[in-house]
Amino acid sequence: MSASAALDLSPGAGIVLDDVEWLVERQEPHLGRVHLMRPDGDRQRVTFRFLVNHPQCRPSSRTAAEGANRGRQPATWSDVKPERRPLMEQRFAHLMEVNCGFRSGDPFRPEPGEPRPEYDPDRTTLTERRSAKAAELSALRREEARLLLGVAHVGVRTLERWERRRRKYGIVGCADHRWLRASGGHPSVCEEVREAIFAVRQETLHRSRVSARTREIMIRRYVRETFPDQEIEVPSYHTLLRVWKEWFGPGGARQRYERSAELPSKNGHVLVTRPGQVVALDTTVLPVMVRESVFGDPVTVHLTLALDVYTHSICAFRLTLVSDSSVDVAMVLRDVMLPLPMRAEWGEDMEWPYPGLPAAVVAEFAGHKVAALPFFTPETVTSDHGSVYRNHHLVDVQEAMGCRILPARVLRPQDKSAVERVFGSIRSLLFEQLPGYTGVDVADRGADPEGDAVLTLSKMEHLIATWVVRIWQNRRLGEFAPSWDPGGDHSPNTLFAASFAQEGFDLDIPSPETYYRVLPEHHVKRIHRRGVKIKGLWYDAEPLHRPDRHSARGGRYKQQWVIHREPRDRRVVFFQEPDTHEWLALRWTGLPDGEMPAFGDARVEELLTRVRESGLKPRSDAELVPILLEMMGAVDPVENWPSGMTKSQRVQHAREITQARTAAADRPQQPPERSDPPQLATVGTSEGESAWRQRARQAAGSLDAHRRRRREAAVPVRPSEPAPLGSSRRSRNLFVIADDEDAPRDPSVELQGSGPQATEEE
Repeated sequence: MSASAALDLSPGAGIVLDDVEWLVERQEPHLGRVHLMRPDGDRQRVTFRFLVNHPQCRPSSRTAAEGANRGRQPATWSDVKPERRPLMEQRFAHLMEVNCGFRSGDPFRPEPGEPRPEYDPDRTTLTERRSAKAAELSALRREEARLLLGVAHVGVRTLERWERRRRKYGIVGCADHRWLRASGGHPSVCEEVREAIFAVRQETLHRSRVSARTREIMIRRYVRETFPDQEIEVPSYHTLLRVWKEWFGPGGARQRYERSAELPSKNGHVLVTRPGQVVALDTTVLPVMVRESVFGDPVTVHLTLALDVYTHSICAFRLTLVSDSSVDVAMVLRDVMLPLPMRAEWGEDMEWPYPGLPAAVVAEFAGHKVAALPFFTPETVTSDHGSVYRNHHLVDVQEAMGCRILPARVLRPQDKSAVERVFGSIRSLLFEQLPGYTGVDVADRGADPEGDAVLTLSKMEHLIATWVVRIWQNRRLGEFAPSWDPGGDHSPNTLFAASFAQEGFDLDIPSPETYYRVLPEHHVKRIHRRGVKIKGLWYDAEPLHRPDRHSARGGRYKQQWVIHREPRDRRVVFFQEPDTHEWLALRWTGLPDGEMPAFGDARVEELLTRVRESGLKPRSDAELVPILLEMMGAVDPVENWPSGMTKSQRVQHAREITQARTAAADRPQQPPERSDPPQLATVGTSEGESAWRQRARQAAGSLDAHRRRRREAAVPVRPSEPAPLGSSRRSRNLFVIADDEDAPRDPSVELQGSGPQATEEE
């Protein structure tokens, strides 16, 4: 035997002596001996010295095929794929029953009916138990045996081979070696060629895109110039191309994306098997110009979409002026969990149609008739890396809902390709047929899309909702059919109905209080006499000032109060009573009596900036009201404002009014009993006047009420009316001699007689 060859003498290894295969049964290192056994049962005992000096001794090819002496680490549990582990565990259980009669391998933890008579170790031998097990497994059908054990037939020799590998490698030895077989690699790629491939990879990553032929020339050039004194054979073009694809992928992406996404795929592909498992969120610019309902100007709006990846159902959507915020996306997630109410114009064909759950039952739980649109609690939410989706508030909302956040890779739209394709489908099926369509590019835009816009924001929202429920949910998916029926005709509604029989349906409708929980949170350490301060404004209510009021919260925000802010309407914030769990509306301390137009975070930031730049230091928020109402258009004539404002200013006011309407629609209809909410005015159009004039009239009325309240606070008691002129002369006789100066005087007479005229008469 060659001195360079390694001989494995571990138990279970095979060696060949004089062209006869032997199996190592056991070792005796202290005696320098090893016990060998042939397949026919013959045994012999030899020394280590005999094997080392024997000229016809070599390792068995069967042992080499199993991975011994091939420069590999022993296989472990993690090397077995998850879908193969149940088969390995079944094999191990059968081997344990053959060895000791118990499938668990522990006589102290027997299963019911164990040990069975044919596997009782006290009555049978190992050979008898192995034959009984082979007969039991051979009685299985080929498909059943392949499904349970991974092989079509199991005999005595197979059980012996599994047992030998189990003794050597443990439970991993029960796995088929083909499950753990490593790739043979590419022997023609030596270390020098490997170095050249990686060097060319780094070089071409920063260059413009080149072809595979150019990469081959660069590899050969690198080898020739880096190793000039060595004759290194570079593999052929096809071998280099195959190696490049195995190491770096097919390379079908654009060059700029190749550089920006040097991120390893972490968990592979996500297998979606049920509705709600993965919900994709994305926002795009609506390719149709619409008219806002305040000034009637054509504006561009943003469409935020929530798509169920399994059924391709558009679960919820929102239209926002200018751009969306974290609150808008949080409300979209809330809409995914809520059933969509039926609208007045919708017929019975758009009502809840899914078999297995009657529409009357869903309507009873929801409190209204429900439209044909799925609703569920999302398990995983995937989105891009926009600032809205990375917002801390939205991340907290998703974690509070129990959702897992799975962001897409940077500049990798294929990670959420489903929602990207839906945007394109909606554009071709719906938006292209509407007036005011802007196209996908500026060069493809019409002559005057702004002048063609006729739909308002509310009409566009109603049109999209109707189209989604009536058309999209019943549209054939085509190539996006499920894996269990790729050739069938399926729509989002049929897939959702099929999931009832496969996975069931959890009829869990969130309570109206979900609205308050998705609002941004603020943690306040103590309640002052003025109330609580939230982002520059003070809010107060009578229930806050109870004498026994103290926070029992622990953890990170120990002994702090949680206040929820509505960014779209800053007139109130919401506070939950710790004892009754009722929600209270805390009023802004600067609100005047009566109606007050709504204003959001942007208006508050502008107000505080103007106050800070002017050097004012208001003692209370009531002093901020005149400045705020002046910014909202209560000072200048209403008729001059729309024509004097720029388009950006008009859009800002329109967005503020639209946000107030949306916040009022999202808020629960019935306020809590113990709350004392202020009169929250929402602006709506009426006959003969626009929403802007109504908003300006409300601002002017609020300013008058504020001034009246300040006058009443300055003079708490109403002064008495002065006496008419000449009343002092008629009240006393002019011929009566006046009293002495020291005598007391009647205050009423003195008051009535005071003044320059009375002095001259006296």
